[in-house]
Amino acid sequence: MSAEPPTRYGMIVFTGFQALDVFGPLSTLNVLSRAHKMELAIIAESMTPVSTNPEPNPFVSSSFGQEIVPTHTFENEPEIEVLLIPGGFGTRNRGTMAPVEAYIHTVFPTVKHVITICTGSAILAAMGLLDNRCATTNKSTWDSVVMLGPNVKWVRRARWVVDDTAGVPQVWSSSGVSAGIDVTFAFIKKLYGGETAENVANVMEYDRHLDDKWDPFADIWETKV
Repeated sequence: MSAEPPTRYGMIVFTGFQALDVFGPLSTLNVLSRAHKMELAIIAESMTPVSTNPEPNPFVSSSFGQEIVPTHTFENEPEIEVLLIPGGFGTRNRGTMAPVEAYIHTVFPTVKHVITICTGSAILAAMGLLDNRCATTNKSTWDSVVMLGPNVKWVRRARWVVDDTAGVPQVWSSSGVSAGIDVTFAFIKKLYGGETAENVANVMEYDRHLDDKWDPFADIWETKV
């Protein structure tokens, strides 16, 4: 447990973000904030509501999506200690990612912790920010992500991975989509204490995974590619 856990959080959103990548960790942190002083910024390129639907949209049900309203832009972001980076189909759009990467380049050296969910690690890998660090990602898109970071120490069998070998920031990366909830709980356990993490899980009625190496999807998707 950290003596002074962080209080300032920032979640990046972009067109085509994965809904649970954002709302899973935020739901967990929302419960945590009931007992701890915390501030949250939803950060995007503009203040326009951001949709989970990517552009262009390859889905059959192309209008089936949700939006989130940012609180800050990349140009007027507040000072944060923890940066959360979701994945989603939008990570495949270089035009969408250009302003996201520019912001990350600016803030990455100043934050204490970075948490990537799903293919959020692909963003950092493509930028070279995970070079010589250990990380994991969504197993269903494994090959396409790891090729973006040939110098990353990719861990295939992992629910989440914590790397602090390069010092600040400490990088937490998770496997696909729902794993973002478990990496958030692991983060809470380390920085706020095990009892706090357990209390949050009980309020959510969430059966969390405690083993960072629990990963049946590594086998499932390895046989399909």
